Amino acid sequence: MDPREPGVGAVPDGLSFRSQYVLDLANPEAFEHVRAQMSAVVERLGVDYVKWDHNRDLVEPVHDGRPGTHEQTLAAYRLMDALREAHPGLEIESCSSGGARTDLGVLAHTDRVWASDDNDPVERVEIHRWTELVLPPELVGAHVGPSPAHSTHRTTDLSYRAAVALQGHSGLEWDLLTCTEAETEAVTAYAALYRELRPLLHGGTVVHPDVADPALRVRGVVSPDRTTSVWTVASLGAPEEALAERLRLPGLDPSRSYTVRVRDDVGAARWGWVTPGWLGKEAAVVPGRVLADVGLQLPTLWPAQALVLQVTAT
Repeated sequence: MDPREPGVGAVPDGLSFRSQYVLDLANPEAFEHVRAQMSAVVERLGVDYVKWDHNRDLVEPVHDGRPGTHEQTLAAYRLMDALREAHPGLEIESCSSGGARTDLGVLAHTDRVWASDDNDPVERVEIHRWTELVLPPELVGAHVGPSPAHSTHRTTDLSYRAAVALQGHSGLEWDLLTCTEAETEAVTAYAALYRELRPLLHGGTVVHPDVADPALRVRGVVSPDRTTSVWTVASLGAPEEALAERLRLPGLDPSRSYTVRVRDDVGAARWGWVTPGWLGKEAAVVPGRVLADVGLQLPTLWPAQALVLQVTAT
């Protein structure tokens, strides 16, 4: 059906963009047409997850001859609510190449958001860092994808992609039938690690310690009782200094001691020729005050490498 035909709620002189037209969802007939079509597909195919994309820019948002962006947005919310009411258990992920429908209002109507179609883990470190300033990490999709990344053609280790994907509502953006036996084993290990850490990752306090090297990003999640935490140290590029800085871990209990364990379930990170003593085969036990005020000497990570540390009170 041509959306420009009368009775479907399209703007009469609407512009085609990406071979698409905008339907005026504030028009009751257009709203009901879309609702009925979507509901029928969900019912017929047993759909339980909808990725609600919004890549078609509203370049002509008009309703009844007046600017209609607000009415269009509210109608989209009503449409989501109507589908979820008619199909209990239906999950909706808001998605729009960077944010056209990833707003605070949509969170009342969806289960999570997809922060960006750019699934390059180097790019994703920054995307998650800034997105979670306004959204809790359990609502932001973070997926392990193949290498090279479809968005940048950058090649990265699976261990790095997995470490970055721990920072949100994790999943797989990958045709697993194309995986090698080693990749399948690594993905299986990652799924087990995520399930193990998920209560903390989705229930703790997110911390972003300051670092001096612009090539490094550090992110932690600390449990409410400060007994356990998970930290990701990720490199975006080549380090500025031959000797890496010390990693300070704020938010822990200074009166307790903690066991620091490297979680390399999906593969070990790679770094230069100097390995700090605490990165040996045995887990290190360090006072919380030392972790917060002195820190752990980091290895000099190569570009696109990540350490995942689990810190647990003894």
